[in-house]
This record gives sequence, C-alpha cells and structure tokens, in this order.
Amino acid sequence: QVHLVESGGGMVQTGGSLRLSCAASGNIASQYAMGWFRQAAGKEREFVAAIGWSSNTPYYADFVKGRFTLSRDAAKNTVHLQMNNLKPEDTAIYYCVFDVSAGSSWDYWGQGTQVTVSS
Repeated sequence: QVHLVESGGGMVQTGGSLRLSCAASGNIASQYAMGWFRQAAGKEREFVAAIGWSSNTPYYADFVKGRFTLSRDAAKNTVHLQMNNLKPEDTAIYYCVFDVSAGSSWDYWGQGTQVTVSS
C-alpha cells in the first residue's frame, strides 16, 4: 500500500556528487521511517542511512559519515540523500526503504537506482 519512487542515480567521476531522492505515496501514517540501502555487484545488500520521525537526527553507516547527508521533506513524504566525495566503492544499486512504524522492520522497498562512480 506504499509505493516508493527513486530518482537521481547516474554516473559521476571520483570525487563528484549525486543527490538521490525517494518519494513515498499511498497509505502513509505519521510515524514512519525512510532510508537507503545499497548493493554492489556480487556483494550483500548493506545499510546506508535512515531517518525516523521520532528523531530529527539521521542515522548513518560508519563508512558514509561525513560524505553523505540524509534529509526529508515531510510535506512531500520524500527523502534526499546528498552524496559528496563519491568513491568507486560507492558504485551500487541504491534502494529506498520505508518503515510504517519507526523501529520495526523495513516494510517496503523501491526498485533501485544505479549509482556508478568511475575511477
């Protein structure tokens, strides 16, 4: 009942920047969380960042702290992942995730958007 639409992926040079966006639509309650996972070719899917409405502070994986910034637009049920100083190891498919009740499991997944960082 929740649909996620991701955008902003593409190709960028090492050190460049991209901004990913994810818009949620459907039956959305007030206390939800949104975030991002990523999966590189041949690798396991890993957590990147998330934000819950119980706190205004995003939660980041250690390996992206200082480079990525997660923000939200509550009026549009949208989150943005600003990715700076990108590295080749950031190359992956990035998936938007949605939790209907912050602190629970990730209930919905987007179809993914490709990010490619050239060396």
